[in-house]
Amino acid sequence: MSDAAVQAAPARRTFERIRDQIRTQLALGRLKAGDKLPAERELAASFGSSRTAVREALRGLEMAGVIELRKGVKGGAFIREGDPGVVTRSIGDMVNLGRIRLESLTEARVLVQESVIRLACERGTDADFDELEQSIDRTEQLTREGRIEERRRQLLQFYHLLGRATRNEVMVILVDALTDIVLKVMARDDTAPRLDTAKAHRAILQALRKRDPGRAAELMSAHLEALHGHLFLSATRTPS
Repeated sequence: MSDAAVQAAPARRTFERIRDQIRTQLALGRLKAGDKLPAERELAASFGSSRTAVREALRGLEMAGVIELRKGVKGGAFIREGDPGVVTRSIGDMVNLGRIRLESLTEARVLVQESVIRLACERGTDADFDELEQSIDRTEQLTREGRIEERRRQLLQFYHLLGRATRNEVMVILVDALTDIVLKVMARDDTAPRLDTAKAHRAILQALRKRDPGRAAELMSAHLEALHGHLFLSATRTPS
């Protein structure tokens, strides 16, 4: 093993240790959103490490969306508000890199949405369902007007509202991430919109209003499986 490799290993362990300890402080509630971390020199002294190791740890935390590095007189490293978009970017990157198969992505979406539907049926309010109906109306309007890109964004909003009706923050994050990635794949492959989407969503909404989780989940699964089949067909026709 070369001298450079021997020297690199301890340095890597040091910045990982610093990074993990900052994460632990967050988990224990000793650091909160908006808090400013001590200066690099102070962190290096408290961890008994070099400023280079501290800088590397902070860069890793910034890339993970945990902190924000600001420049200027009032700059420094600040704990960020939670960023659910990190989940979307992470899964999306793995899909684009081929680490996650499209089949696995769409299968996970069906399973998550089935749970979402059942929770929304139990916990959703009439106001939630009214918002979903307005979203469907908007989808129909954009479809008639041929505004395809806006229609894709509107579909993302429909599923977001559905996730929000579960009153479960984790479900909202998962729904937003999986829906956003699938819609981006459809946009990438120039997948033609399915004209029966609004009709399927209305049937699902009707089952939700009737508080019939079994029927609502069945309709959602059937809709997503048909949509994903449409997506796979489009992907096979897209030139490589």
